[in-house]
Amino acid sequence: MFHVVTKGHCWVEFPNGAQQRLNTGDLALVPHGQGHSIVDDLKTSPIDIFKLERGAISSRYELLTHGGGGSPSHIICGAVRVADPAAQRVVGLLPKMIVMQTNTPENEWLLGTIRMMMTEAESLKPGGDTIITRVSDILVVQAIRHWLENDPLAKTGWLGALNDEQIGRAIALIHRQPTELWSVELLAEKVGMSRSAFAKRFMDLVGEPPMQYVRKWRFQVAKGWLCTTDMSLAEMAKQLGYESEATFNRAFKKFTGQTPGSIRRSA
Repeated sequence: MFHVVTKGHCWVEFPNGAQQRLNTGDLALVPHGQGHSIVDDLKTSPIDIFKLERGAISSRYELLTHGGGGSPSHIICGAVRVADPAAQRVVGLLPKMIVMQTNTPENEWLLGTIRMMMTEAESLKPGGDTIITRVSDILVVQAIRHWLENDPLAKTGWLGALNDEQIGRAIALIHRQPTELWSVELLAEKVGMSRSAFAKRFMDLVGEPPMQYVRKWRFQVAKGWLCTTDMSLAEMAKQLGYESEATFNRAFKKFTGQTPGSIRRSA
């Protein structure tokens, strides 16, 4: 979930006692779907949001008005679902909450984007749902970028590898072109490194050899195909460089613990 305070302030509080004040222009991303409360004051007892009256703006958006007697606060709240395997891996490594100030000079454009979202929600013009959804995507991506660029924890492991100029580029190539017949030599050539230097740096930063990473990513791509397309297993095997459907099936089960057919049926 994400929350953007467009007027006033609030507190975000977690069951374990962790808490964070958000002021006007602050964006908070809660990436793991963990339950939390939003209150005006830490002494205020929260109320179940589903017990409050909500006005439907559209089939996907609602307006909630609550309280009174204090200083008003306006908050945009959104829920986002992540399906892409690479994005899921990034989200899994994020902290409990990311807070970004959108009213700083470098993020001034972002505050303007949020105002546009508010205008669309209030005016209900044709295409407004699409604009709000796309802006939500932008807000989430910007919050994650902010964390990647500013938190020391984002400089290590797989995330640190993404930030490496050459290894990050190699990972991007693998993700964007999973059906390419990659080899260590070809990847090294693409990023301007020798084979040995590339293999060592990839291992040091990512924690596994390049071709093992390629194989794992291809199986993630295959899982996506199984769940979202009617592509035949023979075609998948061919696309991902396997000699036969049987070879692909064995390798897939060894990696995932499931057969391609069982994943397709469950989807």
